[in-house]
Parts: sequence; structure tokens; C-alpha cells
Amino acid sequence: MNGDNAFSPGAGSLSPNPNLHITIEEGSQNSGQLFEDECNDLDIEGSDLGIDSNDLDLEGNDLGIEGNELEIESDGLEMEGNDYDSDNKQILDSKSNNYVNDRDDRTPVDAQHTSAGNGYSPPVVGMEFESYDDAYNYYNCYAKELGFAIRVKSSWTKRNSKEKRGAVLCCNCEGFKTIKEANSRRKETRTGCLAMIRLRLVESNRWRVDEVKLDHNHLFDPERAQNSKSHKKMEAGSKRKVEPAIDVEVRTIKLYRTPVVDSVGYGSSYSNEGEITNHVDRSKCLKLKKGDAQVIYNFFSRVQLTDPNFVYLMDLNDEGHLRNVFWIDSRSRAAYGFFGDVVAFDTTCLSNKHEIPLIAFVGVNHHGQSILLGCGLLADETFETHIWLFRAWLTCMLGRPPQTIITSQCKVMQSAIAEVFPRAHHRLCLSHVVHSILQMFGGLEESEAFQMALYRTVYDSLKVDEFEMAWEGMTQHFGIADHEWLRALYEDRERWAPVYSKDTFFAGMSKFQKEESMIPFFDGYVRQQTSLKEVFDLYELVLEKKRKKEVLDDLESRNSSPMLSTPCYYELQLSKVYTNEIFRKFQHEVVMMSSCFNITQVHSNGPLVTYIIKERLDEGNLTNVRNIEVMYDKQGAEVRCICSCFNFSGFLCRHALCILNYNGVEEIPFQYILPRWRKDFKRLYVPDLGSNNIDTGNPVQWFDHLYKRAMQVVEEGMISPDHHMVAWQGFKESLNKVRLVADKHV
Repeated sequence: MNGDNAFSPGAGSLSPNPNLHITIEEGSQNSGQLFEDECNDLDIEGSDLGIDSNDLDLEGNDLGIEGNELEIESDGLEMEGNDYDSDNKQILDSKSNNYVNDRDDRTPVDAQHTSAGNGYSPPVVGMEFESYDDAYNYYNCYAKELGFAIRVKSSWTKRNSKEKRGAVLCCNCEGFKTIKEANSRRKETRTGCLAMIRLRLVESNRWRVDEVKLDHNHLFDPERAQNSKSHKKMEAGSKRKVEPAIDVEVRTIKLYRTPVVDSVGYGSSYSNEGEITNHVDRSKCLKLKKGDAQVIYNFFSRVQLTDPNFVYLMDLNDEGHLRNVFWIDSRSRAAYGFFGDVVAFDTTCLSNKHEIPLIAFVGVNHHGQSILLGCGLLADETFETHIWLFRAWLTCMLGRPPQTIITSQCKVMQSAIAEVFPRAHHRLCLSHVVHSILQMFGGLEESEAFQMALYRTVYDSLKVDEFEMAWEGMTQHFGIADHEWLRALYEDRERWAPVYSKDTFFAGMSKFQKEESMIPFFDGYVRQQTSLKEVFDLYELVLEKKRKKEVLDDLESRNSSPMLSTPCYYELQLSKVYTNEIFRKFQHEVVMMSSCFNITQVHSNGPLVTYIIKERLDEGNLTNVRNIEVMYDKQGAEVRCICSCFNFSGFLCRHALCILNYNGVEEIPFQYILPRWRKDFKRLYVPDLGSNNIDTGNPVQWFDHLYKRAMQVVEEGMISPDHHMVAWQGFKESLNKVRLVADKHV
């Protein structure tokens, strides 16, 4: 043990637990980090060690995602298409690393570091192994393939036991020589490289990767690495790849590739397809017809040729049968960075029992149009399936959850969302709730009267007590107060009734007006008997149509000035800022300012003033008036209306505008002009560029690096004819320069 790295029990900065013993197997001079131990019976000793509990707080990033980009390179799926029939014999024989099995939202993948070889994917947080040796051998094989060596930087065991509890494996170039070592004649090989993985033994007796650093600060030297201690330890006769084990009960996403036949004679787990299929619970597998597997393979392979940042993830059971699929293209992944504040989970095909169990994650863009943020095919609607799907989707979004997620009514889904998105506001789609109530009680004798009473209760209540009193009166009047289903729905009212969601931002996605409803993303295209091939064809058709409409609306919003309806300056101000569609909705609020009158100050507390403003609900009936409460902070020019239009729709309501005008505020304060609605809102539909550090010997990384930056120019070049011309000239000049370099080497 290196004395410079020995732990001193008397160190004031640490309070060691006597139950843990740390062994520094090969220290480094630059190690000096201190770690906090949140486990019950573990303590941290030594340098650069991190023992964390299951509730680990990863330095402000709850998901432990260090990369700026998630990419999963694929060799595709190798199908045996003739074996796919209506009897559900679904076996995928594959060498793809696009498979995800199990559950965790802490799995980053950075394709900048994809192995140049043909086997081992880079380590990612959440990978699990059956043993420490499996984990070590995997990282050693990955290192050998890439061209560097590894060593055990540190490890720790439980005191009075030789059982290993954790370890840090690092690049052999980690750290620097000690002063004593520097005086020796041995060549300096250490560069202070930070590449490493940290392993921890978890409750399931598996070894989990807790931390990953992939960036090296030196060139790879395969010849020198080949002669290193770590690679000499590898058993010459065994070439079997060590992959993370599969266990549907382990709550972590793992990139999983099916077993490969090797020189030692390990057979594929799919060597007897018919026998395995007979023992599979078919209800838990994706129901594919003959040829459907080939359709999936063809679609994913073709899309990846034109969109290298396209990602697909697959959930396989222990026998390799396909259960769930998720995919997302680069444009959708990039759009989430701009419009990922509110997301709706569209399960229309599942609810309507369509032949293809298609689901969609949907957002809303700056024109108020729905945009696709990912698609999937689900085998069932169990808790485990939802957990896998949500965590797979979250992983593709770099671990950034939405502020608000809107779903249909489903207790199982609700539990999964609480686990995967604990900080997000989960709300039920109001139009779906109202529709289900009307369906349930459509047989009432006074069905029309019931519908009107329901609308008044849900949509017109401004305060919680108003809603609860109106609900009780309505259910008593129609004799449904004791209906079990309705009582359960009422218990969950905070997830769907507008009066409970006034502090939740919806960006106009959940409709709070009578007769409004959310339109499914594939509405009018995917029908009950639509085949899988047709679904993929329609997927591309719908995306193309919606994206073309977005481009046309961008041009129209930038190049046209909407007609004004009032002399109010607020209308003129935002006509220059908002896209045409959002301005049209805001313009309606400006016009309806004329229905508000008789502003009365009812309370004052320093700069905070509360007003009551009367609103005429029916121009033909002057007696149909309601009182609206609006609070205004004169010091910060902040306004808050009880109708909560700003949170529901993303722009100020007529009541707030009247109060601003009443207080002499000439322009709408900037905090109420959301960038997401602006016509000049820049959106580059390419994912985060990530690190500029690339392996100079890896052509795959050259392509990825250049492609992403070229796409930036393409997106900017689509803004206008002038932008297009400049981008085109830039491309021609760059191409000529590249050719000059090539000519020099001829």
C-alpha cells in the first residue's frame, strides 16, 4: 500500500465506521477526494472512493448523467424471419446493443466513446454483473479492444470479512509518479487520465456500475496495452464476452446483447427456438404476426442510415423474446430540449384495443401544434412495462424529466410515474375524465341536465370549496353519490380538477374549456386494424406532414403581420413577438377585456394589492356576472389571476390585462412573454453536441462529430433564402479545402 494514500483514522475530515475496511491496491499521487457514506454499515476510507446508498445524490444531477448526448450505435437486428408467425414464436437473434432490459433512469450512453472494435459497448451507469470478476473482465476486454490498459485503483471490503464491497477500476495512465518514482529511469507513462468506472455490490448481490468517466487525455497505444498486467491476466482460451446479467426484478436499465457463440463452445440461448417458445408466457410478449419482426428490422435499419442519432431500445425477457420497443429520432430528441416542459402520454391505441399497441409521447411546439417526442410498442400495461418504458424514454432525454406529464386514468401507470418522475406534476387529461363520466352516466333520465351540471362544476368553479360543494350537490341531485367508480374518481380529483392545478404549467395541452379535448397524435391515420408495416409508413407520413406545417407556419409568422382588433398596446406589442396561432389566442383575451368592468380594491398589504373585477359572461344577459379575484404586486409588476390562464395556456388572461392597464403598466412585463411562443425562438433540431474530445483513431467518431456540426448549418440554412445561400457557399468552400488536403497526400 502506498503510504501517501493511507487512511488515517484520526483524520478530522472523516468519521470512519469500524465495520468497513478499505484496501488501496494501487494508489495514485493525485488522489485526495473525500466521500460521504450514507449506508448503514459501510464507511469510506482511502482516496477517490465513493460509497453511496440507494438514495444517492449525484452532485446535483439525480440521474447521474455525465454525457451531453445519448446515442446507441447499432449493428441492427439479425432476424430469422420465417419463424415469426401468429403463434407468437418471437425470437430475436441479434448482435445489437440497442436492447434495454429492466429498469433505471440513470443510464447514460455516450456514442462519442463507442468502441472502435466489433464487440464491447462502453460502460454506462446502471450496468450490472453477476460477480466482481465479471465486471473486471468486461472492463478489461473493453479496454483491450479500445487500446488502453486498466488497473484497480482502490477497493474496499467489510471489516472482519474478506468480502469485497466495491472498487474503482481506472485507466493505467491515471495519476502521476510520486517524487520517488519520478527519479527512476523508467519511462513516464502516466498522464493524469481520469477515465474510470466505480463498482458497488448492491442488495441483489450483483455488481453495479455507479460512476463512469470515459474521456481519456492521451492517445491509445494498443501495442503497449497488449503487454500490460491487466491484459496478460486474461485467459487466453476464453473469448466469451461478459455482459450484464438479465433480471426483470432489478430496477435498472441495462444495455443487453444476446449471447454469442464462442470458441469454447458456449451455445446460443436460442439454439432450440421451438422448445423455448413453448415455455414462454405469450401474454407477456409483443404480439407479432408473421413478417412483423422483419418489418421492425427493416424500418430501424433504414432510418439509422439517414439519421445516425435515431435511437431504438428493446425490452427482452430471459429467453430473448421481444416484450416492448421504444424509438425516437434525432429531431424529436432535440425538440424535447425546447418543448419538454409539458408532455402528454398518448395511449389511444391501447385504450381502443387496436391491433398494434402503439403509444406516443407528445409535446406542443411554439405554434401550439402537437409534436412527437418518442414512440413505442407495448406487450401489456403492467407496472413493470410502464417502468421500463418511462425509464427508457427518460434515458433518451438525458435524464431530464418534464415539469408536467399528462396521462389517461390508470392506477398502474400512476404508480410508475410516481417512481420514475417523482418531481413532475402528474395530471390526468381532463377531457378524458369528463368524457368517461358522461359515458358512465349517459343512461340517466336527465342526461342533458347532468352534462350541464358537470360542466358547471368542473369548468366554472374557481375555488376548491366551490368545486367540492358543487360536486356534492350534483351527485346528490342525480342520485349517484354512492357510485363506487365515481367516488374513486373523486378521491383522485387533485389530479384532474382544474381548481387543484392552478400552480401547474400546462402550455395549453390540457383543455380547460367546455367541449375541448386533446386530439391523439396519430388521429385519423392509425385505425383499429392497421398493420405494423402500415404503422411505420404512417409514422413517417405524419411526421413529414406535421414538420412541413411547422416550417410553413414559421415562414408565415415571420413574414406576416396579423390584423389588430383593438387599439390596446398589449395587442400590438405581442403581435410582433408571438407566432400567429398563439397570438390569435392571446388576441381573443385582449378583445374580451371589454367584458370586464368595475375594478374594486379589496385588500392591500404593502405593494401587494388584491382586486375584484366583474366579468360579464353573456353579452345578451347583463345580469350574468361573476367576480374574479386578481392579485397585483406593484413593486415587481407581477400579476396573478384566480382563473390561472397563464399557467393553463401560457399567456395572460383578460382579467390580468385589465389590472395591468388599471395600474398604468404600458407593456406586458417580460416574465409573462414565454420564449416557447416567440416567432423568433431559435430551434436547432440536432441533439446536444457533447464533448469535442474524440478518438483520433476512430472513424466512427469522426463521422459522428462532423455530422452533428453539419446539421447545425443545415438547420440554420433553412431559415431563409439568404441563410440558405450563405450555408451553401460555406459548404462549397469547406469541400474545396478538404479536397486540397486530400490532394497533398496523393
